[in-house]
Amino acid sequence: QVPLVESGGGLVQAGGSLRLSCAAAGSIFSINAMAWYRQAPGKQRELVAAITSGGSMNYLESVKGRFTISRDNAKNTVYLQMNSLKPEDTAVYYCNARTPKIAYWGQGTQVTVSS
Repeated sequence: QVPLVESGGGLVQAGGSLRLSCAAAGSIFSINAMAWYRQAPGKQRELVAAITSGGSMNYLESVKGRFTISRDNAKNTVYLQMNSLKPEDTAVYYCNARTPKIAYWGQGTQVTVSS
């Protein structure tokens, strides 16, 4: 069973939108936070957005007002709605789920924003 399954990446023009999804396997218990990271070629991985099981959220400053993270606890699924996309948003996006003892990572989904 794959721990985290991501979907929703693709190619979009600047100003467009994409919605990423990440479903955690039901066998993963006690998830206290889920998050989206991204990594562009030659760049450091950075935290884009995070949400706790209680609903607290954090965002990378450059995506505030454009991206929205949300969750469906019943489905162990986290979403990232990305609006007003910019070329600098181009990266591989990775889902992350954290438990008290271990963190899980998705396989990554490519987001490409053309100018």
